[in-house]
Amino acid sequence: MSAHPVIVAIDGPSGTGKSSTSKAVAARLGMGYLDTGAQYRAITWWMLSNGVDVNDPAAVAAVAGKPEIVSGTDPLAPTITVDGTDVAGPIRTAEVTGAVSAVSAVPAVRTRITELQRGIAAGAPAGIVVEGRDIGTTVLPGADVKIFLTADPEARAARRSGELRGTAPGAPDLAATREALIKRDAADSGRTTSPLAKADDATELDTTELTLEQVISWVIGVVEDAGRKQPRS
Repeated sequence: MSAHPVIVAIDGPSGTGKSSTSKAVAARLGMGYLDTGAQYRAITWWMLSNGVDVNDPAAVAAVAGKPEIVSGTDPLAPTITVDGTDVAGPIRTAEVTGAVSAVSAVPAVRTRITELQRGIAAGAPAGIVVEGRDIGTTVLPGADVKIFLTADPEARAARRSGELRGTAPGAPDLAATREALIKRDAADSGRTTSPLAKADDATELDTTELTLEQVISWVIGVVEDAGRKQPRS
């Protein structure tokens, strides 16, 4: 058997099929799944709910350690709670979406959430698929598999708009979604602490012209190949 459970890091911007792919790969391979973006959204939701000025880095940093964030890692039913409250729905609102980049850029927030993510990955007995924006570069640089998904802005906006219509009432139209994605990309790529970036040893896949099933199958192939190459114990 493998020397240790396989850890898979899947990074990339929104709308590349990252979440759907990660959940499906984890479910089919019997692994855990972690949506790190949901954790940043959760702490952002807490800041907003508690009247913290999310545009004041010092104010955000001062309370970054207060909320208790718990992530369930079942890919078929991932959960996230803050201080015992289910926030899976509330964290997807436009208000949280508009504030998450500012909160995520605060070093104290990234340190807190990164420690949480590493603990979850280390405690996954069957291995885990971790998706985010800085997993392969910062959170889990020693991951067995590193994948970076990309797609052109139009394709990403169409996918993201479809996702939002299904989960968030009053979701923005396609043009507004595309503009928001580009703005988020710039903020995440330009931040000083743990920017959105492809790890040097990550394999990149452009999903623009691919179906979700094609992407899932490709990733599963990469993960299975990595498992075969692991030292045997």
